[in-house]
Amino acid sequence: MTAQQIRHSRFAVIRERLEAFDPGLGWRLYLYEFLLFGFKQAWACLFGGLLLFLLLATHLFYPDDVPLHRYDFLTLAAITIQAGMLLFRLETWDEAKVILLFHIVGTVMELFKTAAGSWTYPEASYLHIGAVPLFSGFMYASVGSYIARVWRIFDFRFSHYPKPWATWLLAAAIYVNFFAHHWTVDIRLGLFAVTALLFWRTSIHFRNWREHRWMPLLLGFGLVALFIWFAENIATFANAWNYPGQEDGWEMVSITKLGAWYLLMLISFVLVSLVQPVRKPDQ
Repeated sequence: MTAQQIRHSRFAVIRERLEAFDPGLGWRLYLYEFLLFGFKQAWACLFGGLLLFLLLATHLFYPDDVPLHRYDFLTLAAITIQAGMLLFRLETWDEAKVILLFHIVGTVMELFKTAAGSWTYPEASYLHIGAVPLFSGFMYASVGSYIARVWRIFDFRFSHYPKPWATWLLAAAIYVNFFAHHWTVDIRLGLFAVTALLFWRTSIHFRNWREHRWMPLLLGFGLVALFIWFAENIATFANAWNYPGQEDGWEMVSITKLGAWYLLMLISFVLVSLVQPVRKPDQ
């Protein structure tokens, strides 16, 4: 590891020490790898985890008689977290660029979707654009933050990765369909088919301790989308936003939303690939 890499992220030093530790063989090695995997994942989820915690905590404990609206507090808190992560070198500037890009992409989608009645934000706020409070963009940014950080922390490599231009076109088509299906035919099933065609041979290789392990990339997309769906259920329980049918009382988010998150996951992945190297296992 170079001095420049260490300066980029404080966690790089911690990760280097953890990966240099030798727990031995047998069950000790398996337990250590399991704990190390969980620690790395938790670190990659830091931004999103803190934001989700604030959504739930403010829903349960935020006082009603303060002049600062809860949504505005969440916006200011998200900005503070982001600034703190950069100040204390818990996040690299490249990752911050991805977060900004996701914030813009997510806010544009939010403006359209709320106007179309896909979901609503039930609480008041001063810091908003249209019907969209500004903290909502950080929820999309937390997905980008996670992917960018986990890519670096686990030293992602890819085998049989499709041509980059093909992934860019697919991501663009997915994003356009999120808007266009309100007026034209929803081509979601076709997008799933194209995704499977492009990535069915692609494997993602990730280094937890010292050796790279692998899994099908399509499976990786699905696992991340599932955990985002879990987080979405917590967020809607915390009244961060309401889907139709949740206005009079919380109910679980439809499992069909997994498909939307799966496609959004692919957009997120392609955007991160613009700032993170797509390397082969032998590079």
